[in-house]
Amino acid sequence: MELQEYLKNVAQEIDLMIIRYFGHPYGPLQEASAHLLSAGGKRLRPAVCLLAADAVKKGSSFDVAPAALALELIHTFTLIHDDIMDRDAERRGVPTVHTLWDEPTAILAGDVLYARAFEFLCRTPAPDSARVRAVSLLADTCNDICEGQHLDMSFELRDDVTEVEYLDVVRMKTGALYAASAAIGAIMAGAKPMHADALFQFGMSAGIAFQIQDDLIDLMVPSSVSGKDRASDIRQGKQTLVSIKAREAGVDLAPYRKALTDAEVDALIARLEAAGVLAEVREIAGNILDHGRSTLALLPGSDERRLLFELGEFFVTRGS
Repeated sequence: MELQEYLKNVAQEIDLMIIRYFGHPYGPLQEASAHLLSAGGKRLRPAVCLLAADAVKKGSSFDVAPAALALELIHTFTLIHDDIMDRDAERRGVPTVHTLWDEPTAILAGDVLYARAFEFLCRTPAPDSARVRAVSLLADTCNDICEGQHLDMSFELRDDVTEVEYLDVVRMKTGALYAASAAIGAIMAGAKPMHADALFQFGMSAGIAFQIQDDLIDLMVPSSVSGKDRASDIRQGKQTLVSIKAREAGVDLAPYRKALTDAEVDALIARLEAAGVLAEVREIAGNILDHGRSTLALLPGSDERRLLFELGEFFVTRGS
């Protein structure tokens, strides 16, 4: 099976589960919880989870599906809360939860998804020892995500954030959930510790590379394609690898902390390309991904291992 076909099938499977469990909400809070979850998405974290499961035990992904859904719920919970903190008005082509309801309701909607994620993780048919390990890992991951988000917010008050500091935040905010997705899929499928750790390392590196590409998408891809406010990171003065490398190259981004027209964003992109900033950012993402994909060699050869390898490449070449 080709990667895009696999991803499409996983997205359809997760969408059906979302319809089953969240498609008929009762009351405003449940409607708010289901809003962004039902707005679509690539369902990439579930795909990583299911691929990892089948990579260690062929056919185990059927049983691991509730855990895959749990990871999508955690991801959506973080998006709802991020949108509140970033004051974003649009996500996945629809209004954000806090703009349709209000901020307190949006906070609670995210909390509902957080709680239900652990419910679905515990529903996954697996030995109790595996479920305990998975719950512990996901709890640690959520702690990392919160720590990373708080540190990321503190960066907005600084103009001297280093590449090392940025990568540490990305490790916590994005890499950790992809690492957990891969490891939880493996753990629930009965993986040997060596294989679960290899998949964790792959997920971490792939997730960091994914976030770097996401920062590029924020700048370069129109809102009509990305479903997000274009150049929101630049306008808000967020410390991304793009802004760090721009500072090192002598490109001042301070004048762009305002509402920007598409023409102004295009002119900024041209400046960054000419200064070699975007090429350097892409190279860093590629090197991190290569390190992660090297760990896949520890797994037995399979179609799923191949698809994981290709998925990593997709992470740094996608346009939305």
